[in-house]
Amino acid sequence: MVRRILWLAAVLLLASCGGGVKHDGPPRRDVDVSKIPDAVPRFEPITRAGNKSPYVVLGKKYYVMPSFENYQAQGLASWYGTKFHGRTTSNGEVYDMYAMTAAHKTLPIPCYVQVTNLDNGRKIIVRVNDRGPFMDDRIIDLSYAAAKKLGIHQTGTGRVHVAAITPKDYQRNSVEAPTVVRTEAPRRVPAAASAPAPSAAASGNAFLQVGAFSSSTAAEDYRRRASRNTSYPVLVNEVYTSGKTLFKVLVGPFADHGNLLAAKDILQSRENLPSFVVYQ
Repeated sequence: MVRRILWLAAVLLLASCGGGVKHDGPPRRDVDVSKIPDAVPRFEPITRAGNKSPYVVLGKKYYVMPSFENYQAQGLASWYGTKFHGRTTSNGEVYDMYAMTAAHKTLPIPCYVQVTNLDNGRKIIVRVNDRGPFMDDRIIDLSYAAAKKLGIHQTGTGRVHVAAITPKDYQRNSVEAPTVVRTEAPRRVPAAASAPAPSAAASGNAFLQVGAFSSSTAAEDYRRRASRNTSYPVLVNEVYTSGKTLFKVLVGPFADHGNLLAAKDILQSRENLPSFVVYQ
């Protein structure tokens, strides 16, 4: 990361003097980033490396935030690619432009954030493991893969909203095991051409759970997302547990284990919907 900061300083110096430098950029061959899954938030201790506070870059002092919780910001996102691919990030990891990572000036490292493109509505989840971008009008620096999934790789920058993710809350909403008490009628959807089709005699009690929410609106959003990529019924279960109402989004039932695994992979790769198997 020190080398990256020194390179950036050199870029600014040469630019101010009218000199030319080799620009950062994308890989030579096009990459299908739709097959690269988003980062999956999980608890990680804050590392010693990359979290020195304060630190100074280009004469400006930055203070690392004590916590990422409740962080939200809106501004410009940029990205970095081939120039830094294979180099060391601020916390000592190796930068991979095909991984779903990002750099931030003051968020503690590592942490996870959701980045929303305000111009096209696309959303991604990235893991922050680096420092930057050190330009006042930019709030986050994305890996090449993250920028392409978000749709800003060609313009170089884009208007985004950044929100920190608490892994505990994310896991509770995504993979909490259900105890179903009351089930709504399955909501059947048209078959997707590329999704695995169930056999005519499909029956069973295996389901994929893709979410658990306190909000029926959020559950319905996940139901629609899942429905786009499966020919199996997608239903919302209203569950009462510990005095609370939860809305669980289930796909199925599946009688064939191979079809279940295929559907699970499709939901993860196309819609970033992690799931696990439950039985009714």
